[in-house]
Amino acid sequence: MSGHSKWANIKHRKAKQDAVRGRIFTRIGKELMVAVKNGGQDPEVNLRLKGVIQKARENNIPQDNIQRIIDKASGNLAGVNYEEIVYEGYGPGGVAVLLNIMTDNRNRTAGEIRHLFSKNGGNLGETGCVAWMFDHKGLIVIGKEDLTKDEDEIMMAALEGGAEDVQVEEDAIEIITQPDDLENVKQAVVEAGIKYDLAELTMLPQTTVELTGDDARKMLKLMDALEDHDDVQGVWANFDISEAEVAEIG
Repeated sequence: MSGHSKWANIKHRKAKQDAVRGRIFTRIGKELMVAVKNGGQDPEVNLRLKGVIQKARENNIPQDNIQRIIDKASGNLAGVNYEEIVYEGYGPGGVAVLLNIMTDNRNRTAGEIRHLFSKNGGNLGETGCVAWMFDHKGLIVIGKEDLTKDEDEIMMAALEGGAEDVQVEEDAIEIITQPDDLENVKQAVVEAGIKYDLAELTMLPQTTVELTGDDARKMLKLMDALEDHDDVQGVWANFDISEAEVAEIG
């Protein structure tokens, strides 16, 4: 399975763990702050903010907490100023890695991310070195283990809702949309009585690099290390690792 979907499913499993949940809350809080600073505090005008608020609710963040963060970002409360940065690099086997960072200390974060790359068989690259290999898309992942509809019904609902493509993988169905269409397609899926595991804006690789053995193991370890960093909001890569390989790695 390709890098975006494989890692999306791994993240979904990780998100069920309490230790990871705290990091999710922290990251969504940063996203709320940056969305407000860049587009204002009205979600009807600021569509990015509207999407982050929806994500916060889906992750059971209380409305009071959401509003407090919005007020802080609007200047109504004193708070930390975050900046949004894109980092690019290479993992084992020449895999392209793209990161979305939110930090209040650019120099500290750059040093820490560089260390994580070098420690796990990769290296941090220059701006523009791999970003061109990815497309900004919406992604909805529906796990096959608890499907409430058959694949044809899911495909029809997604396409009628405005989806760009539907891909059936070994353990999941992936719906791909244009970024602006994600919310409409998600709503169409919900109205059709279909339960999804993940719905997010993402960066999809145009091509993939097949990994096996030690490179596959190192790549998953690098992705896990980057994902666990407090300043990393999103991490994407163009690796392709078989289900059998992932099962063997554990």
